[in-house]
Amino acid sequence: MSIRVFDLEVALAEVKDKLKKTVKENVAPDVAVAQRVGMADAPVGTSENPSDKILTLANFITICRFVLTMVFLVLFVQGGDRTVALACYTVAAITDFLDGWVARATQTVSWFGKVTDPIMDRVLLFTGVVGLVAVGDLPLWVAVFVIGRDIVLFGGTMYLRKFWKRPVDVIYIGKVATALLMTGFCFLLLDLCHVSGLSLTDVSWLPGFNGESASIGIYMVYLGVIFSTVTAVVYYRDGFAIKDRVLAERDAEGR
Repeated sequence: MSIRVFDLEVALAEVKDKLKKTVKENVAPDVAVAQRVGMADAPVGTSENPSDKILTLANFITICRFVLTMVFLVLFVQGGDRTVALACYTVAAITDFLDGWVARATQTVSWFGKVTDPIMDRVLLFTGVVGLVAVGDLPLWVAVFVIGRDIVLFGGTMYLRKFWKRPVDVIYIGKVATALLMTGFCFLLLDLCHVSGLSLTDVSWLPGFNGESASIGIYMVYLGVIFSTVTAVVYYRDGFAIKDRVLAERDAEGR
């Protein structure tokens, strides 16, 4: 019995190590390889040589941002104090830079932070979207598009990693798309700047284009959706180009 327990512990340890290795290589492949082969010359706790620590001030800030985001969602959806809900969301949003800055300033950059920081950005975006849909301020199709686009891009990234370990370079239009979406969502959450509808259609799932008044933020969201679509197409085009180039190089080396 004791031998089986020992074998199970060994197997679990191997799975844990393999999972940790995979996550690190997906987040920062060059840094992960340098650490694995003992060539990480930068001080531990810097961006070039992250530590494995979890209990750091920067990570605590990241966790607090997550908690604030969840509090916002519960209050906003259940019709609680909207001011408190928006205050929680605002604090979680404007402190986006803080955890990374603290980590670099105190030399406590960690793999936990590198993994959770981008995840926290998506959680912040998704909770805002879900909250707006739940109270009827945002069409459901926008939420499906925003979340679905991220899932599709994530799947494409994972597939591309089979051929190319480095992440695809972020493009400017992608940053514009994110800025438009986040700004539009903020206007909708704050219920600011209402304008008359354009009366171009009677459908309810295109607020702003029908006859009802809407926040100007909805038009920013529509622009963000357009820019996001273009971004996804460009990323997939670049990804397939990278795949074809890598396969061609492999074929050339095999001859």
